[in-house]
Amino acid sequence: MSFFCNFQSDKCPGQISGNPVNGLCEKVCVQVKKVFDACMQQSQLNNIVLDITNLTPANPTYPLTFISAKSLNSTGVISNLTVDPLSERPNSARVRADVTIPVSVAYTDANGVEGAATASVTVTKDVILNIPSASIMPYTVEAVVSLVSTQGTYTGENQFTIDACVSIILKIVMDVELLIPSYGYAAIPPCQEYTQEVCAGFFELPMYPE
Repeated sequence: MSFFCNFQSDKCPGQISGNPVNGLCEKVCVQVKKVFDACMQQSQLNNIVLDITNLTPANPTYPLTFISAKSLNSTGVISNLTVDPLSERPNSARVRADVTIPVSVAYTDANGVEGAATASVTVTKDVILNIPSASIMPYTVEAVVSLVSTQGTYTGENQFTIDACVSIILKIVMDVELLIPSYGYAAIPPCQEYTQEVCAGFFELPMYPE
């Protein structure tokens, strides 16, 4: 079973029933990444040029036909970052950065052989975010990214031009020791092994008929 498979314990995550204060037993110091501010921008970007590398299988027969492209993971790479505090808005800053999204590309070659390659898309962001006041511990700027495309054309050797839907979340974060209320340690249930239950129902039969 798991936390959410009829595991009866008040020491597991889930919805609270009754008084939420009931069961609180301590204040716990946890090391977490605190998000001070975040914003999301979603847009359709047209005529993005993808220079693909790491073609698999190698040496395809050209020309290639685009099938799709999507982000390899949710972590964007930030470069050329500048953070300029705004004098007219306390604790706010203009945050400018280039966010690079790693991309996986699917295609077929001239012989109909399916292939995959990698590429990257860089998007420039210029936004206003709230920043923490000066402290010993520094904050960082992170990007969560997503890219999906089903429209593209082959425009040169190892190059596609695509239209893509792009989502980028910029966050101001800091590693902190945070004090939170706690219900204590979680009770971990035993795992339920997956089986096809070939004998389901059979083993529940009585040894002898009634």
